[in-house]
Amino acid sequence: MDWDNLRFFLELARSGTLVGAARRLAVDHTTVARRIQALEKQVGTALFSREADGHRLTEAGRRLQPQVESMESAFLAVESAAPVSQEGLSGLVRIGATEGFGTVVLAPRLALFARQHPKLVIDLLAMPRLVHLSRREADIVISLERPARGPVVVTKLTDYALRLYASKPYLAKHGEIRSREDLRGHTFISYVDDLLFSKELQYLDELYRPDSFALRSTSILAQHQATLAGAGIAVLPAFIAERDKSLRQVLPREANFTRSFWMSVPAETRHLARMKATWDFLRETAAAQRDVLLPPARDD
Repeated sequence: MDWDNLRFFLELARSGTLVGAARRLAVDHTTVARRIQALEKQVGTALFSREADGHRLTEAGRRLQPQVESMESAFLAVESAAPVSQEGLSGLVRIGATEGFGTVVLAPRLALFARQHPKLVIDLLAMPRLVHLSRREADIVISLERPARGPVVVTKLTDYALRLYASKPYLAKHGEIRSREDLRGHTFISYVDDLLFSKELQYLDELYRPDSFALRSTSILAQHQATLAGAGIAVLPAFIAERDKSLRQVLPREANFTRSFWMSVPAETRHLARMKATWDFLRETAAAQRDVLLPPARDD
């Protein structure tokens, strides 16, 4: 039985769509369909039912999946034991991260890492939502909450600071803010409450319950741009806001928040050379950026 066909079977079983499996395998969706058809012909039965929202395993597919996963585990064990070739690291590593951290902190440094390993492909999913290891959406995930369960290896990557910011023109127009009482009447920029992807993003309620919002967005980068435009006051990660000298910290002694990033990887793939190298690089990157992630509060 062709292992490649079985590998396509696993990815489709996990993603549920031809497009999702194709993206993961770096092929066209028609290739996935062709591989599945070849496997079904080989085993003599349908492994998936085609439905409006994707592909679901049939009973035969559900029986086959654990057997193929055992084969995958054996293959990964052999791969992890093999020495790295003289040509260096190769293959695909997909990293899931929060939008701001992934875009501002990781992307420039991962570009350098990729240049050092030309046969290695890095996919960076910098998104304003959770990226799930359990669904095989990524190989390594950096999240705001520690994974509660599952066969994963987890480490605390770093703490980071968030502060309350407003643009200098906004403060010049609306007046200085010297106490929490002075926040009354100001407009705020924040997340869309019912679309929060983590309870760790509920920091504004710790400081002040806003009277009104100028703009709410699922994107921290959009919130940052709205704050720069003078739309209102926002809690922003210091690693994003401190780059802009047109922003001022508001209530620097009171409006200080700290959150953590957690990094996780499936235990079965942790010791693959490309995963280990990427994992170590991400830890080194976080350590090297400590002053950016946790800068001292400034009152200017």
